[in-house]
Amino acid sequence: MRNISDNYSLLAIQGPKAVEAMQSLTSVDLSKIPFYKFKVADFAGIEHVIISATGYTGSGGFEIYCKNEEVEQVWKNVFEAGKDFGIKPIGLAARDTLRLEMGYCLYGNDIDESTSPIEAGLGWITKFTKEFINKEGLLKQKEEGVTRRLRAFELETRGIPRQGYNILDEEGNTIGSVTSGTMSPSLKKGIGMGYINTGHTKFGTKVFIEVRNKSLPAEVVKLPFYKG
Repeated sequence: MRNISDNYSLLAIQGPKAVEAMQSLTSVDLSKIPFYKFKVADFAGIEHVIISATGYTGSGGFEIYCKNEEVEQVWKNVFEAGKDFGIKPIGLAARDTLRLEMGYCLYGNDIDESTSPIEAGLGWITKFTKEFINKEGLLKQKEEGVTRRLRAFELETRGIPRQGYNILDEEGNTIGSVTSGTMSPSLKKGIGMGYINTGHTKFGTKVFIEVRNKSLPAEVVKLPFYKG
């Protein structure tokens, strides 16, 4: 749960068990809300709540938008409904780990004003049929190629990659930088993403992550990390 403005809060309910439990709190058929669509309906005894089929964990679920003065009631009803399903509250750090296992970009880490969607592998959502800021520059990148790409990697030994750590080649030259990294609870290994110079971005390429003055071997892999 987090406050998103002076008037509204957001409660993310993720995972199949949580979704099943939430059906009892609304008259809307949650299974009929398409992914990335929303309904304004009753929820947890409150009218005119936004029920959005979005989320940032890759496990499916909904995000509930309500007024700040209503959020306590929503919170209590959600956990009462989920009691028999074993749902538990988690914080942003857990959500961040889940989104990284799925390879979702986080603004401020993996994408920001210094990166481009072509570099980040987001060309599929960059529609050149419309006008937008820097369209010509991005179209040039698409046609001529880029000098770096956002790639995922898995550590081959024990260690935890963190944002800002250097990515090295076999000769110890810096070829990139980690943008997101963590210890994956699902894979039981260190995982991360970072921008790597072209020439070292082929899947299966061996790279090294500089962790506390040690060069730890890693492999460039395809996303998502977690395929369960």
